[in-house]
Amino acid sequence: MKKGIVQVVCGESKGKSACAVGMAVKAAGRSKNIVIIQFLKGKNEETEISKRLEPEIKVFSFEKSEKHYCDLSTEERQEEAANMKNGVNFAKKVLSTRGCDILVLDEILGLVDCGIIEASDIERLLEARAEDVDVILTGIVFPKELSGCVDRVSRIESVDIGSSCQKYS
Repeated sequence: MKKGIVQVVCGESKGKSACAVGMAVKAAGRSKNIVIIQFLKGKNEETEISKRLEPEIKVFSFEKSEKHYCDLSTEERQEEAANMKNGVNFAKKVLSTRGCDILVLDEILGLVDCGIIEASDIERLLEARAEDVDVILTGIVFPKELSGCVDRVSRIESVDIGSSCQKYS
């Protein structure tokens, strides 16, 4: 049996979710069962278009608001935090029932940044996975507390190419 890995795609730059979705699409091409759970995205065009990946890739979002989490009132944030915690519980159920070969938890690390969950909650979530299931976590900041339960960390960063970029012919 293949041993699954836990990998993180993090960093300040854009492209973390696109990278994770790209890995999911590649795996779907190998007939893998993929589940993506999105956090901190709100309901927008990005979350709606990702639904077009179904049925090969199942996409879930538990947020109800169309606004970004940071733009919500305190009361609305509490409601959305509860919705996203439901998403974390759903992820645990998917892992504990072996509901997929690869689980993408898009922006789950942001839940730690926002104080919605603790890094230890992610650690307990990962403990629920079957040994051969891959998990991809994305977010801006990688909590050091997760170092012991992650196999690979990839950091996305912008590079100022300036005028010294070589042209290829």
